Amino acid sequence: MAEDALGRIDQARRSKYLNFSRTWQFRKVLAMRSIPSDVAFTPAVKTIQERKGSRKGYARMEQAHGWQTAVTPDLAEFLAGLDMFYLGTANSEGQPYIQYRGGSPGFLKVIDEHTLGFADFGGNRQYVTLGNLSENPKAFIFLMDYANSQRVKLWGMARVIEDDPKLIERLRDSDYPGKVERAIVFSIEAWDINCQQHIHRRFSERQIAPVIEKLQERVQDLEAELAMLRKSNDGRSAAK
Repeated sequence: MAEDALGRIDQARRSKYLNFSRTWQFRKVLAMRSIPSDVAFTPAVKTIQERKGSRKGYARMEQAHGWQTAVTPDLAEFLAGLDMFYLGTANSEGQPYIQYRGGSPGFLKVIDEHTLGFADFGGNRQYVTLGNLSENPKAFIFLMDYANSQRVKLWGMARVIEDDPKLIERLRDSDYPGKVERAIVFSIEAWDINCQQHIHRRFSERQIAPVIEKLQERVQDLEAELAMLRKSNDGRSAAK
């Protein structure tokens, strides 16, 4: 019993140290980058932009306003309507991994102006994302609104939190049936709205259900009218 308790205390200490280390690392990275878009526009990327003719345009963007680094009211509103997103991570060797995350609308919540979080549900128990984040906190969130042909890209760092019941309860959605096992918190380094080109519009069941319901009601009304007309015609035929 005592050994188990000491083991839990030691694990908690390591977890706190790891979280502190990652926070310090994240702040250090932010301090090193004078331009938020440098998280994506590395020297190699800028070289290709120069070769392809787009560097001047992006340089003007960087000098003007650049990419956002905090949650704005528009982004918060966009998040509130989404019931899915894609989470990208990579292991220590740089091997990327993309995972679909789904829940009730707004399940990716704003914790503060620089932090997002979501409740992580039980799945197929491969734990690829958790393993990647244990050795490489860099992460990427891709937000898609297929119905309105909108997409937002977020760069940052993510960490797994399993020992904070208050945070997990804050991120939990009581109406969603999934079992919450942990929280994943995402610290935003930069985000940008992507262009609308080549987005094929798709609609979720939640979005098309009201439309289908109205159509079904209209069909029922028309069937009722048709039945009355048939009954009226049958009565007239019988009278003759």
